[in-house]
Amino acid sequence: MPRILAIDYGIKRTGIAVTDDLQIIASGLTTIPSETVIPFLKTYFSKEDVIKVLIGEPKQMNGQPSESTPIIEKFVADFATAFPEIKVERVDERFTSKMAFQTMIDSGLSKKQRQNKGLVDEIAATILLQDYLSRKMI
Repeated sequence: MPRILAIDYGIKRTGIAVTDDLQIIASGLTTIPSETVIPFLKTYFSKEDVIKVLIGEPKQMNGQPSESTPIIEKFVADFATAFPEIKVERVDERFTSKMAFQTMIDSGLSKKQRQNKGLVDEIAATILLQDYLSRKMI
């Protein structure tokens, strides 16, 4: 079965998570500089079968688009141009970074380890993907 990939796209860094072959478990894949996402994915998609990509949709608490929305919309358009055969689904990413940070605390990571913003982005993508999988199972 093909995998599902989740992208937590940011101005500087992008967290990426992926499912197992059975689309049951989400795992962090990596965090990379945002300007390298498309080349990274070209290489990844040439090796792995991915059926769908979830891309976080940043919103403010009131549901309105956040200030980073134009940057992410440009990335979504670039992604669709580069990979027209892969379905894109936008998902609400509110609270994923806060949940990722709390997960790091709950996991017992040291203060120094919790300052690794790349790890926060990767965990946020994993949370986004696992939440999607949980809703899909219902």
